[in-house]
Amino acid sequence: MTTLNFIGHSAFTVQHGDTLIAIDPFITGNPAATIEADSVSPDLIFLTHAHNDHVGDTIELSKRTGATVISTFELGEVLQSKGAHAVPMNHGGTYRFDAGSVKLVPAWHTSSWNDEDGTVVAPGVPAGLVLKLGEGENRKTIYFAGDTCLFMDMQLIGDEELDVAVLPIGDHFTMGPDDAIKAVKYLRPKTIVPCHYNTFPPIEQDAEKFKSAVEAQTSASCIVLAPGASWEIE
Repeated sequence: MTTLNFIGHSAFTVQHGDTLIAIDPFITGNPAATIEADSVSPDLIFLTHAHNDHVGDTIELSKRTGATVISTFELGEVLQSKGAHAVPMNHGGTYRFDAGSVKLVPAWHTSSWNDEDGTVVAPGVPAGLVLKLGEGENRKTIYFAGDTCLFMDMQLIGDEELDVAVLPIGDHFTMGPDDAIKAVKYLRPKTIVPCHYNTFPPIEQDAEKFKSAVEAQTSASCIVLAPGASWEIE
């Protein structure tokens, strides 16, 4: 059984059997979050990019739990220097673990992390994540787009036969609802889960309106999760 849990903004956990994976765990300081970082004990942490609203509590979580952190190279090296158990990778690379694998794929965005004094210490590039859990007929494939605009190579990501695509819809910093619908057509997933909206005023969106548009214009279903809600992937 694979369960997707929405923390808020772009932060998720994925529970697959006994394995708990945190995605972009921005919890402390996240106005949408309904939990505290101390309540999350991941085995693995996967990051799409270095912005502080995505790295979030990664270092503290990794130090406390021993969780392995997967990220792009420059960010991984900085996280290592801060005491996290990081494995620096890059686009096209796949990290394998007992419950499955994660592959880093391209995303179009910026990527930098500000240290406590505001210094930019982790320049680099963003990524998307293709997460595969389980095997055979029970395998679930989940794409976390991270922060990105629409781009044509999403068609290649769609060749991964996605069960779920988690897409930003907030506009301003990422693609908005109209481009996200185009992304659905490129990606061809069974189900869409929107994220990166309504956390801050510049990214306010009507998720139910987006859901209606997705289901009217594509063959995908759309699951809108409130922060703190969970969904068992069928």
